Amino acid sequence: MIFKIMTLKFGNFLRYKLITLRMIFIIPLILSFTSCSYLKKDKEELSMAGLTADEKRRKNIEEGRGAGLGGLMGGGRTTYEFSSSNPMWRASLETLDFIPLNTVDYSGGMIITDWYSEGSDAESLKITVRFLSNEIRSDSLKIIVHSKNCSPNNNCKITLLNGSKIQQELNSVILSRAASLEKEDKKPKKKKN
Repeated sequence: MIFKIMTLKFGNFLRYKLITLRMIFIIPLILSFTSCSYLKKDKEELSMAGLTADEKRRKNIEEGRGAGLGGLMGGGRTTYEFSSSNPMWRASLETLDFIPLNTVDYSGGMIITDWYSEGSDAESLKITVRFLSNEIRSDSLKIIVHSKNCSPNNNCKITLLNGSKIQQELNSVILSRAASLEKEDKKPKKKKN
């Protein structure tokens, strides 16, 4: 019995010793991978030290900086573009605003509509817009149109409409609207007094 108790105590001692040894090796290893760079200020931050918040904001906008998490995470700068600043995205949403939208994913660059029909339920369309680039070019968009034809006894057949007139018209309308939105965005805005 005493031998059993001594074995358990020795086993617990070894377990705690092993945990302590692991911690002694793991903590310095973790500390060696982290850096003290977050304590250093770069030249840009030092040059902005005497500026007010409005002046800093204006300077960041002029230099094209967006919202960044680099300072928090210890890494470099990250710039985010919001959907309201992308003319292709805005033009696509404006063009498809008459159809119920099923999926709208700006970060994934995709808009998928729900099935849409004008009048009859026998034939309906589903449109997918994929953004391949933010540039206003015809190859920046991939528009996919599916057609669903249902018979009176609810046997439905879904087909992909490749090279359809609907695809071409949507592409043309979205590109022309995006070009006009970009032109409007570049115009200097009048200040309100």
